[in-house]
Amino acid sequence: MPTKHLVTPLALVVVGGLVLQGCCKEEQAIIEAHEASIADLEARNAELEGDLEKCASDKSALEGELAELAGVRKQLETLSSDLAAAQDVIDQMKKEKDQAKQRLAMLKDMLSQFKALIEAGDLKVKIKNGKMVLELPSAILFKPGKANLSKKGRKTLAKIASVLVNIPNREFQVAGHTDNEPIKASKYGSNWELSTARAVSVVEYLQKEGMDPTFLSAAGYSEYQPEASNDTKDGKKKNRRIEIILMPNLDELPNLDELEKEL
Repeated sequence: MPTKHLVTPLALVVVGGLVLQGCCKEEQAIIEAHEASIADLEARNAELEGDLEKCASDKSALEGELAELAGVRKQLETLSSDLAAAQDVIDQMKKEKDQAKQRLAMLKDMLSQFKALIEAGDLKVKIKNGKMVLELPSAILFKPGKANLSKKGRKTLAKIASVLVNIPNREFQVAGHTDNEPIKASKYGSNWELSTARAVSVVEYLQKEGMDPTFLSAAGYSEYQPEASNDTKDGKKKNRRIEIILMPNLDELPNLDELEKEL
């Protein structure tokens, strides 16, 4: 008859305790693992929060730099605009300087072509009020009290016209001047009439010699712009004259100081 094994209550208690102990250790291990994982997550979270704060700080710094760069960019744009404007001024000044040099060269050339007339005493060239003036004694052009050109006067004006006709887009004013002697034995009632009539005669002859009449004008100044005193014969002789004035264009105000030194 087989032997029956009897399990006593004490044995059951021991076995149950061992089983329970094993379960508790397993649960403890699981808890500890969870707690470690939570600790890791919390550490990681703290690290991420730190990174986030750093990113926020970096963002703020970058935004500040961007604002500063925007200001610098605006300054650079303003500077660029100012430089462009300055360059325009420089270019304009260079253009005007080049034009002034060309005008000065033209006037010097004209002066050289008048050399013979100047040396003969038939023509005087001077700078007056910033303008070049060709001055001819009335005695070269007219008889006393007359406004009709003499033979020598026509010959002299023909030489002058041959030079002036080659100067483009330039206005010329012919101005008549007299001394202060009252008009006698003449069809002209005053020095105003005589000075004006003589200026008109010169203008008409310059036109006849090929000068464009749209660039010519005549004016009479009578005795009221004297070159010298009318108290002497020599002074009166200097005051009786015709002036051909090279009028400056509106877009140019040439500096003729250098040319004046050569006169």
